[in-house]
Amino acid sequence: MTAYRARLTEIDIRRLIQSSDEDERAAAAHKLCRNMERIDLDDEDRAAAQKILRLLANDAAELVRRAMAVTLKASDLIPNDVARKLAADVDSVALPIINFSPAFTDEDLIEIVKAGSAVRQTAVAARPNVGRDVAEAVADVACEQAVRTLASNDNADISEASLGRCVDRFGQSGEVVAALAYRQVLPLSVSERLIELASAAVREHLVTRHAVAPETAIRLASFARERATVDLIDQASAQADIPAFVANLNARKALTASLLLRALARGQMALVEHGLAELAGTPHQRAWLMIHDAGPLGLRAIYDRAGLPPRLFQAFRAGVDTWRALQAEGADTASEQFREQMLERFLTQRPHAPREDLAYLMERLDRLPAANDPAVAA
Repeated sequence: MTAYRARLTEIDIRRLIQSSDEDERAAAAHKLCRNMERIDLDDEDRAAAQKILRLLANDAAELVRRAMAVTLKASDLIPNDVARKLAADVDSVALPIINFSPAFTDEDLIEIVKAGSAVRQTAVAARPNVGRDVAEAVADVACEQAVRTLASNDNADISEASLGRCVDRFGQSGEVVAALAYRQVLPLSVSERLIELASAAVREHLVTRHAVAPETAIRLASFARERATVDLIDQASAQADIPAFVANLNARKALTASLLLRALARGQMALVEHGLAELAGTPHQRAWLMIHDAGPLGLRAIYDRAGLPPRLFQAFRAGVDTWRALQAEGADTASEQFREQMLERFLTQRPHAPREDLAYLMERLDRLPAANDPAVAA
């Protein structure tokens, strides 16, 4: 390696020192840095190379300093003192180093973030790896663009508290909310906060990609603006423990006749059975027998015991009869096709249901794929 070091000092270093042409010095700097990065250096050669880098970092020409910064931006050859010097340079020199260099400590990066430059904060947030303490600093003091970049960086170790801080500071920003929502891993407490802030499309992603507690779905569904996206009936169909879900609904006074009628019209019989059992204070097996196997008076008895309004009974009766008829025809009651048929057939009977429930059901019907539409089939 001695010959290599001599070649650097005798030829390229001479060009760096003697040439008055910035372009020529920049070309020499690029060549030096590229060769340094490509060749294995022992300790002695590494020390000599780092002396050259300190020389380059002090060059008066921005073009020379930038040539070094860009060529060695991700190299472990740059020592910490040189990296810090370059980080304090003009943006064209500093940003590549801040964005990639492994020479910085977390304390160095936090100092850069706290200095307040938006573009440098963003460069820190976009690094290939961002430690938890650095992420906390970005979440606490950085600009919106940097926080959005941090949220989009799945290689950033962001604590639950720091994610919450991002929401606190920029929850009104649709771009920040979306970046947080699309992280690969998101704590439940954060996803629940984002649901209330996100656009419809992002909210749908949160509900389907990240776990949402039943009580959260219940709370959100109480708002009219949420109904089309966070639908309790959709949530129920995804629950492994329907009895617990129904008990939670009842505890929050969300287990209503309207909800059960809508579930029935959409073929979600399990939710109806468990809902009536919960309201009537009856074991599920007994409720099932009264709905399905106790003659024409069984449904009326469990319905009345559940305390549901008499004016809606005929609509419930029509729903149960429709469900039974489709089952008798051999339909798979667990399939999506069955739910589509159930909803269509229920609505063709003109059930005596409240206007808002019919509007909801018609809206759900409109969302169904047109199975018989040749254009869709194609």
